[in-house]
Amino acid sequence: MKIVCVGRNYADHARELGNEVPAEPVLFIKPDSAIYPHRYYYIPTFTTDLHYECEIVVRIDRVGKHIAPEFAHTYYSTITLGIDFTARDLQNQLKAKGLPWEKAKGFDGAAVIGKFIPKEQLPPTDQLDFQLHIDGQLRQSGHSAHMLHSIDQLIAHISRYFTLKKGDLIFTGTPAGVGPVAPGMHLTGTLCGHQILELFIKS
Repeated sequence: MKIVCVGRNYADHARELGNEVPAEPVLFIKPDSAIYPHRYYYIPTFTTDLHYECEIVVRIDRVGKHIAPEFAHTYYSTITLGIDFTARDLQNQLKAKGLPWEKAKGFDGAAVIGKFIPKEQLPPTDQLDFQLHIDGQLRQSGHSAHMLHSIDQLIAHISRYFTLKKGDLIFTGTPAGVGPVAPGMHLTGTLCGHQILELFIKS
């Protein structure tokens, strides 16, 4: 399986990082080894500026290619939250040199996944709200209605370029409010009132 991630899918996040708001989805891929299945997270030694980016994640149920937007909803049945961890210092160094930045986004442990919820237990996919709290304080708050490209539009777009297979994950983009993590922090993620993600940051 693969992890397809969408960058700059919320205008406020693109602006907070000084990026242009794109006309079409910005895509990048993480390998399956990026998935981190544990509650205790150890910061990699190659970064001193690891940033959290909380976002809605969907899991693909069946193979699809050139999926029409009106049929995209039939390709997934569960939804969760994930954290797209970014080694921001490494990413900035690579971007400044015009180099690919997979090392900053696709390293081991760069994709934390919460508990999946059947989508019939949630509101329609254009009415999903989510929050990330750190040590009990709200750090990120997002709503799927504010996405530049909806979940179904993303699936249709991605499938033009990459065949989607059963088990593939799509990280749909993060809202404003990203920032660094430090040892001792406690992260919790909530999707439509369901707490489905918890992470303890270790040194």
